[in-house]
Amino acid sequence: MWDSLTEVARGPTTGLAPVYALAAYRGVARRLVLAYKERGRRDLAPALGAALARAVPSLPGTSDGAAWLVPVPSKASVSRMRGGAHMGRLARWCARELGERGWRAAVAPALRLDPRVRDAVGLGGRERAANLAGKVRLRERGQAPPGSGVILLDDVITSGATAAACVRALALGGMHVAAVLTLTAAG
Repeated sequence: MWDSLTEVARGPTTGLAPVYALAAYRGVARRLVLAYKERGRRDLAPALGAALARAVPSLPGTSDGAAWLVPVPSKASVSRMRGGAHMGRLARWCARELGERGWRAAVAPALRLDPRVRDAVGLGGRERAANLAGKVRLRERGQAPPGSGVILLDDVITSGATAAACVRALALGGMHVAAVLTLTAAG
């Protein structure tokens, strides 16, 4: 299930960075993502991180055996409810797995969300984009070096609004997103 890599075009991300997903957001893949993200199944992090790591060498901008991994942020309040930054945890497992395969991989927790960002569940693409406009910010610490190519990691891509907002924020910090890699793609 996690061994395929499909490029998906998502509205606002088109032209900003290629987007890849390991599976469609349905069936077993959907249940696993929800169990990890919403139901506290942190024991799934090593396997999900390893699935992401297997895909990284196939992504554009990774031919030198090095990867800067930037997890998509969650609101601080949501992260607290989920027992921590779920994508940050997956990024660390992904980096660990890449390191075991001889890669130079590091996590750059470069992004944060403004507390005014609303939960995106139930929002359409335009509403998601408006909700995030100007509210994805660079952290003062945790950035990849300026000029670095990075891989943006997320669990689900829906409309592409979150990925696009993150790509734009990273560009302001001098980082180029070589690819967006997600576990699943909705719709």
